[in-house]
Amino acid sequence: MAEGMNKVILLGNLGADPELRSTNSGTAILNIRLATTETYLDRNKDRQERTERHSVVVWGARGESLGRILSKGDRILVEGSNRTTSYEKDGDKRYKTEVVASNIVLCGGKATQEAGERRDSGHRSVSRRQELGPSDDAGVPPPGDDDIPF
Repeated sequence: MAEGMNKVILLGNLGADPELRSTNSGTAILNIRLATTETYLDRNKDRQERTERHSVVVWGARGESLGRILSKGDRILVEGSNRTTSYEKDGDKRYKTEVVASNIVLCGGKATQEAGERRDSGHRSVSRRQELGPSDDAGVPPPGDDDIPF
């Protein structure tokens, strides 16, 4: 049987400020809401836009670092894999699909201007064209469901 591939690459803008939390054992989890927009021509040759919203999860120290520098509107490239989990709510089985990020590239956008403003006000600026590659915990699977606070 052939081996499969689960790879996702998204380029979009943060739809909200990231949410940083941690598991009961102290592992950081950063939740990101990412919006991607594609344009296409319809049958009448009119340009249309379609926006999709994605949930992205970043585990560990990388999540903590990104939580300090990302904000709503920032443009990022996410590379990772899809993960679907199930849970029960009010007796109904529900499913949640997320992108588990293995690599994130900061691409500028709204935050580039703000970084310049912070530099002018004496704050340390962070290069927005910075790549945060695989970290030491990249090969470690995320904690089990019993470790995640709800």
